[in-house]
Amino acid sequence: MQTKSKRKNKGFKRLPKGEHGGVQLLLIHTVPDLGKQGEVVEVKRGYALNYLLPQGLATIATDHHQRMVEKHKAKLQQIELARQAELRSYAAEIGKQSITIEANATEDGHLYGSVGATEIVAALKKNDIHLNSDQIRLDGVLKELGLYTVKIRLSAEVDGEIKVWVVPSVAADE
Repeated sequence: MQTKSKRKNKGFKRLPKGEHGGVQLLLIHTVPDLGKQGEVVEVKRGYALNYLLPQGLATIATDHHQRMVEKHKAKLQQIELARQAELRSYAAEIGKQSITIEANATEDGHLYGSVGATEIVAALKKNDIHLNSDQIRLDGVLKELGLYTVKIRLSAEVDGEIKVWVVPSVAADE
């Protein structure tokens, strides 16, 4: 019997127990609703053995693994800081420009339709500025002629503004 139990445990590392009886793991990648990369989390044994460990999302929480993840996090943080600096300069470049959108309007300046994020994105593409409509932050659609300052969000930390002129279309003047 003893040899059988030794064979069963051969190559099997004990998973570290947490305060609440779960398994302590170090997250290699950010897992939604669980934690961010580099955090030590406590999960149920089945979740650890059947999902987190086989998927490569977590590893056993040892000092060596924590040091490796910290090094990796430092590199990722440097890359992210460089990316944020690029986005800030891009936001400043965009802020210097203004775009013009033609729309059908009444003589009082009210638009027959409206100007929304998709029209602004299309006008930006003509100026070689490529944004998505979800990056345009409008309080509501634009329904009158005039100059608007529209907020844009390039990332969670970087916002910018662009001037949008809504002018009457040439066909409306004739």
